[in-house]
Amino acid sequence: MPGIHDYWLFVLSGILLNLTPGQDTFFILGNSLGAGRRAGVAAALGIAAGSIVHTLAAALGLSAILATSATAFTVVKLLGAAYLIYIGVRALSSRTLLPETLVTGDAVVARLAFRRGIVTNLLNPKVALFFLAFLPQFIDPASDRKVEAFLLLGATFITTGVSWCLVLAVAAARFRDLLLRRRATGSVLSRTAGAIFIVLGLRLALHRP
Repeated sequence: MPGIHDYWLFVLSGILLNLTPGQDTFFILGNSLGAGRRAGVAAALGIAAGSIVHTLAAALGLSAILATSATAFTVVKLLGAAYLIYIGVRALSSRTLLPETLVTGDAVVARLAFRRGIVTNLLNPKVALFFLAFLPQFIDPASDRKVEAFLLLGATFITTGVSWCLVLAVAAARFRDLLLRRRATGSVLSRTAGAIFIVLGLRLALHRP
């Protein structure tokens, strides 16, 4: 493979990292629990789309700006935290996570969850630093095809990650369906999802690089 060494180790490490619960995991769970399978799947795909941007940024060296500039890191972090908290507060202050017509899982909620997935992923500087720090460990420093290597490793990591995220989205949605058979559970799930988003926002805001 172009400029890559120990690819098998990279794949194994990537799978183990994807299995470790993190912000993306809980964001997907929050969407699935709050609005159903379609929202959870869309959120997972949105996160994957954001990861593609992070991969390109790492390959082009743009992520280095966040690694070397404390101000840039803090600004992006606080924007991401504020966005997550905003989503959470909206969920807590409404009867459902989304308008009633969206809870059944139509195309509108999917588009909204997809956009939110992209934004929350792009506004998480930890993801940018992860790609910048993790991928180069498996790239030959002497290779003249580093950009290709970055893209291939990034695509591999995103593929394994989105596969696991889709499993989580579907499983959480099935759990939600079981709970919804009981009365008044819908508002509880919405508030649970809202609480998850707020906790994620606070966790991101308090994170120190």
